[in-house]
Amino acid sequence: MSDTTATAEDRPKSKQVGALRGLVPFLRPYRGLLILALMALMLTASVSLILPLAVRRVVDGFNSSDAALLDQYFTAALGIAALLALGTGLRYYLVTRLGERVVADIRRALFDRVLGMSPAFFERIMTGEVLSRITTDTTLILSVIGSSVSVALRNLLMLIGGLVLLFLTSAKLTGLVLLIVPAIVVPIIVLGRRLRRLSRENQDWIASSSGSASEALSSVQTVQAFTHEGPTRAAFAEVTEKSYLSAKTRIGTRAVMTVIVIFLTFAGIVGVLWVGARDVRQDAMTVGELIQFVIYAVMVAGAVGALSEIWGELQRAAGATERLVELLHSEDAVRDPAQPVALPRPVRGEIAFQDVTFRYPARPETSALNGVSLHVAPGETVALVGPSGAGKTTILQLLLRFYDPQSGRITLDGIDLSAMSRGDFRSAMALVPQDPVIFATSARENIRFGRPDASDAEVEEAARAAAAHDFLMALPQGYDSYLGERGVMLSGGQKQRVAIARAILRDARILLLDEATSALDAESERAVQTAVERLSKGRTTLVVAHRLATVKRADRIVIFDQGRIVAMGTHDALVAEGGLYARLARLQFTDGTV
Repeated sequence: MSDTTATAEDRPKSKQVGALRGLVPFLRPYRGLLILALMALMLTASVSLILPLAVRRVVDGFNSSDAALLDQYFTAALGIAALLALGTGLRYYLVTRLGERVVADIRRALFDRVLGMSPAFFERIMTGEVLSRITTDTTLILSVIGSSVSVALRNLLMLIGGLVLLFLTSAKLTGLVLLIVPAIVVPIIVLGRRLRRLSRENQDWIASSSGSASEALSSVQTVQAFTHEGPTRAAFAEVTEKSYLSAKTRIGTRAVMTVIVIFLTFAGIVGVLWVGARDVRQDAMTVGELIQFVIYAVMVAGAVGALSEIWGELQRAAGATERLVELLHSEDAVRDPAQPVALPRPVRGEIAFQDVTFRYPARPETSALNGVSLHVAPGETVALVGPSGAGKTTILQLLLRFYDPQSGRITLDGIDLSAMSRGDFRSAMALVPQDPVIFATSARENIRFGRPDASDAEVEEAARAAAAHDFLMALPQGYDSYLGERGVMLSGGQKQRVAIARAILRDARILLLDEATSALDAESERAVQTAVERLSKGRTTLVVAHRLATVKRADRIVIFDQGRIVAMGTHDALVAEGGLYARLARLQFTDGTV
C-alpha cells in the first residue's frame, strides 16, 4: 500500500483545462448532436438576453395610455418565457444525452484497452486504481460534458451579450462596471492554478483509496485468517483521510475564490446602481432602462460567478481527462505485429524454446529463465518439474506470450510467437492454472467460458470428464447455480475441476496444466488424471507439477533448477540417474518404491 501512496504523490500534476482536448476524439463521431446542442444553447442564451428588453417595455408601458400596446408587451414577454423554457429543456436533453454517450464510449475504450494489456502492465498499476479511473474519473467527465461545459458556454454568451447590451443601455454605467473586471479576473487566475493542482492530487488519492480497498477485499479471507483487520483498516483509513484532506483543501480554495469573485462583482454592481438611481432622479434615463440595466448587470454578475465555479469543475475534469488519456495511450510491453502471420491450420502443436533468457519486469536483476532450449514434438506430453521458483510456470506464461523474453525465440509450428497475433495462437491453447479463476456467474457459464458456442450437452460432457458433474448436480440449481464472486460457493478442489472442465470443453490442440490436480483429493485426482490422459492423447501437453505421481506417465520429464534445464528423460531413467529428480521422488513416494 505504501507503493500506491508513493505513486499518487509522484504523478505529474494536471497541466491546464486544455487537457480536455483529449475528449475531442470521442466527441467527433457525434458532431450532429453536438451542433444541435450548441444551437439550443445559443437559443436559450439569446432569449435570456432578450427578456430584459421585454421587461423594460412592460415597465415603461405602465405610463402608456394605450392598453392594447400594454397587452402586446405582456403577451410578448410570455412568449419569450415559453421559448426560453422550450430551449432550456431541449438543451438539457441534447447535452445530457451527448454526455452519457461519450462517457459510455470512453468507458468501453478504457476497458477494451486494459483488457488486452499484458501482466507487466498490472505490475505497475493496481487493478483498483484502473477501476477508479473507469468509474470515478469518467463520472467527473460526465458531469462536465453533460452539464458544466454547456453551462459555461451559456454563461460566457450571457457575459459577452450582457456586456454589449449593458453598453447599449448605458455606456456611462457600463464603463463603471468594467472597472471592477480586473479585480475579479486576478483571483480567478491565481487561485485557479492552485485549484487545478489540488484537483489532480485529490483524484490521485481517490484512486489510491480505491486500489487499497480492492486489494484488501479481494483477499479478505487471508486478512481475516491472519487477524490483520486492524492494520488493514488503519492503512485504508490513512489513505482515505489523505483523500479527504486533499478534497478539503480543494473545496476551501474554491470557496475562497467564489467568495472573492461574487463579493467584488456585486459590490461593484451596487456602486453602479447607486449612480444609476441618481440618473433616474435627474431624468437622464427611464425607470425601465434602469431595471433593464439592473437585470443585465445581474446576468453578467451571475455569469461571472458561475464561470468562477465552473472553472474549478473544468480543472477537476481536466485532471481526470489527463489520467484517462494516459491510460488509453499507455504502451504495452507485449504488442501484436502490424502485419501478423497466420498460424497454419490444422495446428500441429510443435513447440520450441531456443536459448531463451527471461527476467520479470518487477525483478530485472534475476533471471527466471537462463538460456533455456526445449523442443516439444506434436502430440508429446512433457512434464516440467523442479523446486518452487525454478522457472516452470514461466515457460507457460511465455508460451501464452504474457511476456516476451529478453533474448531467444519461442516458436509454435515453426513460427515465432512475436510474428503472430496473440489471439490467433492462444486459440489453439487451453490453460488450467494453479489458482483457477471462477467467475461470478452460473456453473454452466463458467465451463462454457472455454468455448462460448458450446451446447448444454457438451458442457455437461466436459464436466463428467473432469469429475465435476456429480457435485455440480448436487448444487441447489444444478448447473445453473450461481457460484459467487471468485467461486466462493466451491471448495478449492471443486474450482479446479470446473477449470479442467473448461479446458476440456475448449478442445484445443495444446493443453497447458499448471498444478492442475494440486487441490484434489486422491479419488478425484485419479478420476481427473484419467480424464487428462484421455484428453492429452493426440495433443501437445505441458504439465507443471510438484506432485510427481501426476507426471510418471509423461513421455518426457524436464527438470528445472534456478532457471535452467538440468536434466530430462522418463521417470524411470531420471530415478536411475540420481540427482535432483531422484531426490524429489524419494521425498514424495513414502512406500519406498519409485
